[in-house]
Amino acid sequence: MLLHFCGRADWAAAVAAGSYTADTLATEGFIHCSTAAQVHIPANALARGRTDLVLLHVDETRLPSPPVWEPGRPEDPDGMLFPHVYGPIPVDAVVAVTDFPPGPDGTFPPLLTP
Repeated sequence: MLLHFCGRADWAAAVAAGSYTADTLATEGFIHCSTAAQVHIPANALARGRTDLVLLHVDETRLPSPPVWEPGRPEDPDGMLFPHVYGPIPVDAVVAVTDFPPGPDGTFPPLLTP
């Protein structure tokens, strides 16, 4: 199971369109995803304090092509690979959507320990 966080409004627009496309699909060529053990890393780097986020639970077997596991940002833990989706995510590949609130200090705690 892959995870991707986005704003509730972005997900609502994706449902209406039939597929989800993050800004990074246009700027970097792929959509950043994570595992449950690593999703807090990009969330804290990119969305600290945001209270409008949801987690998309993506069944990778429902994607048109498999994700590519690649290094993240230089400041991520050494050797950590993240799943990147090279194309829009069909709405039917998202099997669950859950709220993703930060803690009281604005940070996102780990969902799972690696």
